[in-house]
Amino acid sequence: MSATTIAPSKPSLTTNDSAVLQALFDAESSPSSGVTINPSLPQLPAHLGISSEEHAALQAREKDIINPLASTNQAVPEPSQIQSAVSALDALIREHPTYPSAYANRAQALRMLIENEDDQKASPETISLLSSLLSDLGEAITLATPLSPADAVSPTQAKLLADTHTHRAYLLLKISRQLKGGDKQEVRNVPDTLKDIGSEGLEEMASRDFFLGGRYGNKVAQQMAVQTNPYAKMCGAIVKEAMRKEVEGV
Repeated sequence: MSATTIAPSKPSLTTNDSAVLQALFDAESSPSSGVTINPSLPQLPAHLGISSEEHAALQAREKDIINPLASTNQAVPEPSQIQSAVSALDALIREHPTYPSAYANRAQALRMLIENEDDQKASPETISLLSSLLSDLGEAITLATPLSPADAVSPTQAKLLADTHTHRAYLLLKISRQLKGGDKQEVRNVPDTLKDIGSEGLEEMASRDFFLGGRYGNKVAQQMAVQTNPYAKMCGAIVKEAMRKEVEGV
């Protein structure tokens, strides 16, 4: 009777395993692949009830509101200029509450107001502004998101979703890192609701927003989605530890 030879097995990856790892570590593999952008669609979803003619008029009005903020020679406009723009956007939103871009631009203006605040002490006003800013981004995303994930979006809709998801992700990640640092001054103007979520929870929320921002076409968000993906980070840590042991001969 001849001896049976048992060859050492080699680790292998299934097609699905390879696809998962590719999605985790390759920023170009998964974001934007599930979104169909159709230039022939109306610029805004039909369920918002805004006709093409109304949209054009709203865009023109919105441009008149925000152009003074962009054309100023200062890095950050004067608070009175920003507040004037916020008030004008308040009025626009009251008249057209389903117009998502107005919420996104009001969030940008609110962020400018926050940047004008005194950084040396906690401010209830700053906490309120940050809460309103995040609320506006959430409303813009809710309004612009297609009713079904399989629905195609217009280029205007895709850009709005890419920008707002990325903006919110950046803020959530920044707050997450402030909480992780534990510096009392760093977290002085963070709303309690965000403190309750905690650093890791906020980073996971930021990672999801970066993923969605990348999915709708923002290239920076695609890269950040990979860097903040908790599974990618975990796998990366495992790989680094395995390489360390290999080098050290453990």
